[in-house]
Amino acid sequence: MRLNEEVYQAFRAFLGSKIEHHLSEEKKDVVLLDAHKFCIDHFSHEESIVLLTALMPHVNPNFYTSTLQQYMPQGGEFPEFGGVKGKNHRGILPTGETAQFILGGMNHTARVNVLGMLSDDAPLVDSGVLYLEPIPEGEPLMSGKLVMSQDFVDYYLTGMRSKPKFSPNFPAQEITTEMDWDDLILTEDVKEQIQELKVWVENHDMLMNEWNMKRKIKPGYRVLLYGPSGTGKTLTATLLGKYTKKPVFRVDLSTVVSKYIGETEKNLERLFLKAKNRNWILFFDEADAIFGKRTGVKDAHDRYANQEVSYLLQRVEDFNGLVILSSNFKSNIDEAFLRRFNMIVKFPFPSRVEREKISAKSFPGHIKFEKNINVHNLISQYELSGGNIINVVQYSCLKAISKKTNVIERVDVMKGIKREVEKAGKIFNEVY
Repeated sequence: MRLNEEVYQAFRAFLGSKIEHHLSEEKKDVVLLDAHKFCIDHFSHEESIVLLTALMPHVNPNFYTSTLQQYMPQGGEFPEFGGVKGKNHRGILPTGETAQFILGGMNHTARVNVLGMLSDDAPLVDSGVLYLEPIPEGEPLMSGKLVMSQDFVDYYLTGMRSKPKFSPNFPAQEITTEMDWDDLILTEDVKEQIQELKVWVENHDMLMNEWNMKRKIKPGYRVLLYGPSGTGKTLTATLLGKYTKKPVFRVDLSTVVSKYIGETEKNLERLFLKAKNRNWILFFDEADAIFGKRTGVKDAHDRYANQEVSYLLQRVEDFNGLVILSSNFKSNIDEAFLRRFNMIVKFPFPSRVEREKISAKSFPGHIKFEKNINVHNLISQYELSGGNIINVVQYSCLKAISKKTNVIERVDVMKGIKREVEKAGKIFNEVY
């Protein structure tokens, strides 16, 4: 349900009555809560009040400041109400104490109930709608700022849930493709394993809930794709998301990994919290950088590096979605991770027959080739990965465009092949 003007005004009146009741000398009136009016989506009316408490500054920046001023025109402190000032925001931002006051006043039992509604396993927090910001050590837990996830802010204001943008707090970017499964040339063995993975993505909810397997197996699924660069690992992950209608986020490990002790874990924790219960696919490309083997402990740096790997192992196991790791070499991944993967898929270097198929599918349909030249057979004679072949196709097509023709010439194809071969540090020998 989207927030409408009626709910907004009702909440404002409800908040005002709570403040007035608390500040009045007699305090005889009992403030009643219209449960039906404030019920949002599948949350209880009390949870809906907490949700609205976090949402209001996004609707009206002056909401809490103006409401308090109405009942406290002379100003003064009101610690029972909670609230903090933001770095940029000029008004009052709600804290856990604000939610406690609105729902429970100074009633100890009611305030403790609100504490329970903001615990990690409570519906509002577990579903990723909102959370309490961590507070400095020694201060009351509920003095933490009540933060609502931006995608849910967008949902309750516009009806559409946005996807997170790349930032230090979310070091991942969504990846998409215009290609189809038919464009991906794989061995039959790999195809069979990818089909198994598709079955899990489409049916894991039924497996866990209707078949009651959640008591016996871990909630998520962990997959390792390994093989030489350009063999289709990233495209496979992207296509998997495309055809199961699940966003695929490639994690930027250069942003995640930090030389400062403890920062890598914090960066990953923010990522996993954002992804929790979102039905996303997390793709760690070149995962060796962060999931690599633990080393012998020679100094404090080694000890903390090993702690990072141990933390990752536990965090990935606890994640309730699909995590795909990609690596050029299986041997680079820590053995503790390997034992916990649900599936390990080897992407072999394409054979000559497969290279010819990749070439045939990669060139645009409207182009022509120089007479008496079998370009696909020519390309297949060189040890090129699928990614290399795409680069050759791009190079030769651009050359044709620059010549204002749709004919692909052998000389341009050979130059493209030469570039790819030498890029890999090999000696190019032209085949005639």
